[in-house]
Amino acid sequence: MIVPIYEGVILGFTLAFFFGFGPAFFTIIQTSMHRGFWSGVILAIGVFLSDVALVALCFFGAISIINKPANHLVFGIISGAILIIFGIVTYTRKVKMQDENNKEPQNKPGPVTYLLKGFFLNIANPFVWIFWMGVVVGITAKYSDDISFLVLFFSTTLITVLFTDILKCFGSYKIKKFMTTKIMEVINKIAGVGLVIFGVFLIARVIFN
Repeated sequence: MIVPIYEGVILGFTLAFFFGFGPAFFTIIQTSMHRGFWSGVILAIGVFLSDVALVALCFFGAISIINKPANHLVFGIISGAILIIFGIVTYTRKVKMQDENNKEPQNKPGPVTYLLKGFFLNIANPFVWIFWMGVVVGITAKYSDDISFLVLFFSTTLITVLFTDILKCFGSYKIKKFMTTKIMEVINKIAGVGLVIFGVFLIARVIFN
């Protein structure tokens, strides 16, 4: 039982640190800096829940709907458009740094908004679908459909990724005190441009392929 846990932790850290610099990464960092630690955590939980849903869909075979060549174009364009919209909103968002002498709370979205944003931002990325499809196929073949091993492996992997995302939120929130309004605006613009680039790349990729 230790082997799937060990391998799950390795895959989780690998995914978080080597393949984790996608749209969700930029949004988690930006949200933690701009909206606070817990807002970033809730968004990270939304990403986590979308990964859980994708792993479950892979096992039930629904992933084949997305994997059909006939559906690549439509799914790619829709996913790219969602990322571009998120990017534009992030880029144009105005930053309001709270004055220490003025403790009046800022108006900000509720927890459900961050949860849904994290969920749909991650699930809209077709690379995430392809990644989990490959992992599920490979691990299922390796463990010969041993359900207990599979549950341990994927639970450990997903929890590890969530743990690293929470660490990113904590680190981003801690350096917030060194941030000025100007720096926060630059971070917003960088995150926004990054999301738009991801979206354009997805659309271009499915069109030219």
